[in-house]
Amino acid sequence: MAELAYHQTTGAKVARYVIYAVLIAMVLFYLAPLFVMLSTSFKSLDEIRTGNLLSLPSSISFDAWRAAWSSACTGIECGGMAPYFSNSLKMMIPAVLISTLVGAFNGYILSMWRFKGSDTFFLLLLIGTFLPFQVIILPMAQVLGMLEIEDSTTRLILVHVIYGLQFTTLFFRNYYVTVPGELVSAARIDGAGFFRIFFKILLPISIPTIMVCLIWQTTQIWNDFLFGVIFSSGDGQPITVALNNLVNTSTGVKQYNVDMAAAIIAALPTLIVYAIGGKYFVRGLTAGAVKG
Repeated sequence: MAELAYHQTTGAKVARYVIYAVLIAMVLFYLAPLFVMLSTSFKSLDEIRTGNLLSLPSSISFDAWRAAWSSACTGIECGGMAPYFSNSLKMMIPAVLISTLVGAFNGYILSMWRFKGSDTFFLLLLIGTFLPFQVIILPMAQVLGMLEIEDSTTRLILVHVIYGLQFTTLFFRNYYVTVPGELVSAARIDGAGFFRIFFKILLPISIPTIMVCLIWQTTQIWNDFLFGVIFSSGDGQPITVALNNLVNTSTGVKQYNVDMAAAIIAALPTLIVYAIGGKYFVRGLTAGAVKG
C-alpha cells in the first residue's frame, strides 16, 4: 500500500510539472509578440537593421516613443498620436457610460417590469448581438445623414451606444433575473416607485455586471477600427485609424521602432483596464449564469 501511494504521489507530481511546463510555454509563446514590440520600440533604427528581432536593445532610447506621441506622420499630418488618443477618450468615455446606464435600465424593465411582447423584444435584441458590424453600416449611415450630425466624436458616440446596447442589456437582464422578486415586491409595499427601486436597490447591487459592461464596452469601443474609419474624418478620427495611417505612411524611411511604440500606446488603455478589472469581469459574467 505504501509503495502504491508513493507511485501515485510521484505520478501526481510529474503530471503537475508537465502542466506547469505547458502553461509556461504557452505564456511565453503568447507574450512573444509583446516582447518584440517593446524591445523594438526602445531600439534605434541602426540597431533594428543590424540586430536580431528577439535581441534586447543595447541601450534604451525613448526617442521612438516621443516621436510616436508628438511628431510621427499619420498621412499628411505629422502631429503624432496625442490628438487621436484624446479623440478616442472623448468618444469612449461618454459612449461607455451611456450604453452601460441605458443597458441597466433596459435589463431592469425586461426582468422586473415585463410588458406585452417583452419576450419578443428581448429575442430581437438578442439576435442583434450576433449581427456583424458590416450589416449595420449602411442603415447607420442613413440615420446619421438624416440627423445631420457633423461632429465626428458625436457620430461615433451615437454609433457605439446603439451597437453596444444589446450587449449591455443582455448582461444586466441576465443578472437581474437572478435577483429575488421578493426584494422588489417588498420595496413596492414600502412605497418605492419605478425609478427609486432601480437607483436605490438594483443599481447598487449590480457592481459586478457594471464592471463587465465597462470593461466590455471600453475594449470594443477603443479597439474599433471599422466605425472609426467610416464615420469619422480628419482631425476627429480615433487612435486606431491614426495608427493604421501611421503604419501605412509610405513617405520617408520606415521607422519600425516608432510604429511599435505607437501600437503599444494605442493598446495601453485596454491593457490597463483588463489588468485592473479582469477579475471583476469573470465574476460579473458568472453572476447571471445560474438563471435566465
